[in-house]
Amino acid sequence: MLFTSESVSAGHPDKMADLVSDSILDTILTQDPNARVACETLLSAKGITLAGEITADANIDYEAVARRVISEIDPGYEAQATFTNHIVEQSPDIASGIADGGAGDQGMMFGYATNETDELMPLPITVANEIIRALDMLQVLDSRFLADAKSQVTVDGNGNIRAVVVSSRHTSSIALDDVRRIIKHVVDDVLKRYGTSADNVALFINPAGKFVLGGPLADTGLTGRKIIVDTYGGMARHGGGAFSGKDATKVDRSGAYMARYIAKNVVAACLADKCEVQLAYAIGVAEPVSVRVDTFGTSATAKVDERAIERAIREVFDLTPLGIIKALDLRKPIFAKTAVGGHFGREEFTWEKTDKVNDLLEAI
Repeated sequence: MLFTSESVSAGHPDKMADLVSDSILDTILTQDPNARVACETLLSAKGITLAGEITADANIDYEAVARRVISEIDPGYEAQATFTNHIVEQSPDIASGIADGGAGDQGMMFGYATNETDELMPLPITVANEIIRALDMLQVLDSRFLADAKSQVTVDGNGNIRAVVVSSRHTSSIALDDVRRIIKHVVDDVLKRYGTSADNVALFINPAGKFVLGGPLADTGLTGRKIIVDTYGGMARHGGGAFSGKDATKVDRSGAYMARYIAKNVVAACLADKCEVQLAYAIGVAEPVSVRVDTFGTSATAKVDERAIERAIREVFDLTPLGIIKALDLRKPIFAKTAVGGHFGREEFTWEKTDKVNDLLEAI
């Protein structure tokens, strides 16, 4: 019973694209908190392309924002990239359909929580994200290591870490053996916090060999292509909608945040050891068409029926798009922070609060 999750760094081309899209969103929200934004970024070896639908009372230099974000990560790429802008205004049909607070699109969103870690997140993605954070720190301390990196962690059914894969971009000035030796120490420091060590797992560091050419010069990057990295590492289902570049009227994003908020409060209230929440919406309609809870049989110890939890959720949480935006304070320019490192399991975000525990228990 093995399960594997991965994480990627800010220098990965897809994550770089996510960060550009969310940085544009934040820049717009600083001028117009009620803006409608759906911004997609494509990064290739030849250049930067923006596309999407934006309606805002704001004056934004899209190229300047994109180049600033990229130059902070990979100035070598930004300096030689061309820029193309294909952004248009939001469709008037969609705008009128959601003017009264209806959902910005149809779709389903999932949120998940589990008590296997302090963050109430699955262990594989938690460790994978922590390894990426450690590699980010290594990059700051040693300029021979560059921003493009990936980690992968395999855990067995008893919660034991069995395998770790790490690939990290580096300069040509460092030998591959030194890359592997240094990264092994970094991984070992992380694994010791989880009761094991690099010597006790199957460890693969830059298994393909040297990794000098990276970023968009080596691989195309696209907004929304790392949705499993963004969420639960594949441990829970995903509705399919991406997050980055979208304002909170898009329930692909805000609904997923609310579903996580709900699931985390259910687990924090000890109503279940694991909880997956599904919300589904119709475009232009404020209330969700369905709310579903799955506790995977772990609510039996609390003797709480899943249907009772569903009824309590509808009583405690306002699930309309405007209600979600208000509860989670989603008009602020906070989204660039979410683009790298995962959207969940990080206490700085409002949807990670467990302030509805007592309300849920009373409703139950």
